[in-house]
Amino acid sequence: MNAPTPSDFRCGMVAIVGRPNVGKSTLMNALVGQKVSITSRKAQTTRHRITGIHTLEDAQYIFVDTPGFQTKHSTALNRSLNRAVTSTLTAVDAILFVIEAGRFGPDDQKVLDLIPPSVPTLLIANKLDRVSDKATLFPFMQQVSTLHKFSEMVPLSAKNADDVKHLMATVKPFLPVGAPIYGEDDLTDRSERFLAAEILREKVFRWTGDELPYTSTVLIDKFETEGRLRRIFATIMVDRDMHKAMIIGQKGAKLKQISTDARLDMEKLFDGPVYLETFIKVKSGWADNEAGLRAYGYE
Repeated sequence: MNAPTPSDFRCGMVAIVGRPNVGKSTLMNALVGQKVSITSRKAQTTRHRITGIHTLEDAQYIFVDTPGFQTKHSTALNRSLNRAVTSTLTAVDAILFVIEAGRFGPDDQKVLDLIPPSVPTLLIANKLDRVSDKATLFPFMQQVSTLHKFSEMVPLSAKNADDVKHLMATVKPFLPVGAPIYGEDDLTDRSERFLAAEILREKVFRWTGDELPYTSTVLIDKFETEGRLRRIFATIMVDRDMHKAMIIGQKGAKLKQISTDARLDMEKLFDGPVYLETFIKVKSGWADNEAGLRAYGYE
């Protein structure tokens, strides 16, 4: 039987927003204490709202990792990603606006312009470990703070456990008093099927470097559970035949590497053996088809 919830327990939703590649997903995983959002150096890695849950004795944090706001291309996919960002911002208790420490440009400003003034917003200067002259950081953050009324300013490295712990403590007062929404062991509201697709998509991004455009996605055709074993059949969908060849690689070596890396990550996350079979399908123009995107799970 669970212990009763203290009367001053806090529970709330916190959005993590910023332009692509500022480290939102890495920060999310650090805050949750488990990998629930995929990461890579490519923009547009995160394509869905991912909820990560961290429950302590006196608080439950529900973090929402949003896609990086897309400004360069106006495909149906990018419009879908941007809708996911804007709709999240009106439904949360606090916002973490993430930028790279020492860097603020027009794309950061475009995201900042979307943030409702009524929602408490914390300025997070991430990748602190990459700043060689720390003395420049405070003036930089002060300058950015003139652009919006921030509730707090927090410089950090998402890879530093103490920094992450400090951020959790800073965020806590912004969570409303209330009972937890999720169970104390829940890490995300996403299904294992969804997480399997995301893990495989991450490996496609990581192993194809900059060769493969963003027009690739992953569909789970079948997800079966037999005791602790999970049998997963997945299709990597690409836009052109040449993209298919890139993923397969010489004598199938790259596809084998992608599948092996994905399977090992899945086994770690699901805490059990995984049988993974991966196929590749070419479907031209899938990323610019509104109806098709909904069928593939985009909002």
